[in-house]
Amino acid sequence: MIHDERSRESGTIGKTGLKTLNGLAFKAKQAKYPNIEPNLIPYPSYKDRKANDLTKSIIAWIRLNGGQAERISTTGRPIDNTKTVTDCLGRRRLIGSVTWIPGTVTRGSADVAATIRGRSVKVEIKIGRDHQSIDQVNYQQAVEAAGGLYFVARDFESFYKWYESTFD
Repeated sequence: MIHDERSRESGTIGKTGLKTLNGLAFKAKQAKYPNIEPNLIPYPSYKDRKANDLTKSIIAWIRLNGGQAERISTTGRPIDNTKTVTDCLGRRRLIGSVTWIPGTVTRGSADVAATIRGRSVKVEIKIGRDHQSIDQVNYQQAVEAAGGLYFVARDFESFYKWYESTFD
């Protein structure tokens, strides 16, 4: 199977950034496994349809280009107040609830924190109609005021173009 057929199968035709990312990831796999024939190495299929896919793609791109990147979780921590009880008829039931307490991460933190060529970079992932909250806008202003870079990624292609124009 040739390179173009793989791109067509993974749905990346017309998406230069994703095609480049998948090609770069494939070359990295070839370098990691030099004794395996290239046609036996699975071709990567990075996507950007969902927020999770886009986050993984951006982190992979930054790492494959020599940067450091990590996902930041801002969901907090669950406190499980449930317990299983047995009623007088011998039926087991789950009672109580799970509550969430806020995490210790700064309110409005970006989804991806990275260091690229010595620069602090924060990337916020927004898919579809999703938009930044007030806390996220304030966080963006604080990052930029401190000399860091901040980017709101809606798809991989826009991130790819921003990255290329900023770091090349």
